[in-house]
Amino acid sequence: MWSANKKIRVMVVDDSVLARTIITQGLGKHPRIEIVGTAFNPRDAMAKIPQMRPDVITSDIEMPGMSGLDFLKQLLPKYPLPVILVSSLNLRVFDALSAGAVDFVRKPDSSQSNDVFINNLTQKVISAAGAKVRQAPPSSITKAAPVAPLGARPNLDNVIIALGASTGGTEATLEVLKRLPADIPGMLIVQHMPTGFTQMYAERLNRLCNMEVREAKNGDEVRRGLALLAPADYQMRIVRSGSRYTVSCAQGEKVSGHRPSVDALFFSMAEQVRCKMVGIIMTGMGRDGADGLLQMRKAGAFTIGQDKDSCVVYGMPMVAYNIGAVQIQASCENISSVLLRQLNTLH
Repeated sequence: MWSANKKIRVMVVDDSVLARTIITQGLGKHPRIEIVGTAFNPRDAMAKIPQMRPDVITSDIEMPGMSGLDFLKQLLPKYPLPVILVSSLNLRVFDALSAGAVDFVRKPDSSQSNDVFINNLTQKVISAAGAKVRQAPPSSITKAAPVAPLGARPNLDNVIIALGASTGGTEATLEVLKRLPADIPGMLIVQHMPTGFTQMYAERLNRLCNMEVREAKNGDEVRRGLALLAPADYQMRIVRSGSRYTVSCAQGEKVSGHRPSVDALFFSMAEQVRCKMVGIIMTGMGRDGADGLLQMRKAGAFTIGQDKDSCVVYGMPMVAYNIGAVQIQASCENISSVLLRQLNTLH
């Protein structure tokens, strides 16, 4: 198990010599990271792991002979190590996250320099070193079972739910949403994610969950039965116009180091929302969302934080809890029931 006072031992798995060189040289410059070796495919990696003893593995998702997804299925039962995926725009990345990968970065292309790529990968490796590795059961990627509707209750038309997550959040958010009914009050979701992937993630959630889920567009109305996901590289905030609420999606400045930022959404909720609201903060490194959730609570929101045991990285929810922003902590599997209980108390 890695401890904070020693270097993070990293193995780089990629069939491309160029990619291995860029990643090893880039990560190797960081004082907290030591590159212990490379592998040109998953079989090579499996053979080298006992000698190299990495703390974290970076892996391409598309390799000849064995994909990154199949690699995870072989690796994790034997060596439950944190894996960061390096992926082009590919829907399979979400299957790999479901299979137990901790996080992913987008491969550099014309829209992103190598420096930005290495900076993103470095931060995710450091985060992954302290992450819990979870092997998800195969059922995690099946469509949600129907959930009893909340019914025609006008008071629930005037409730807005905001949820924020980072590392480990793609699967944690899915676990929450799958347990909610199709007529859930309007939801706004911020998940830290590379450019290009939020639309695919929204489509995945829409396919697997009972409510409608889509990537937010500027001006979208917040309404029952719809969950809007902040687009990558845009800040999503809620805007009030009389009794109606819409979202603003604009690039703008980073907030708490992120775009989209959970804090940006939560602060806008505290400032704009005049109806009942719920704030949920989930797994992730750092503190994005903690201060915003505190402001939501001060403005009258019911607030939920994911508990330590079920978090991949207990960072954002820990800070939120420590500063008094969280009213109740719950496991990833129980957040939905806590939320539904609260909704059933509203009159």
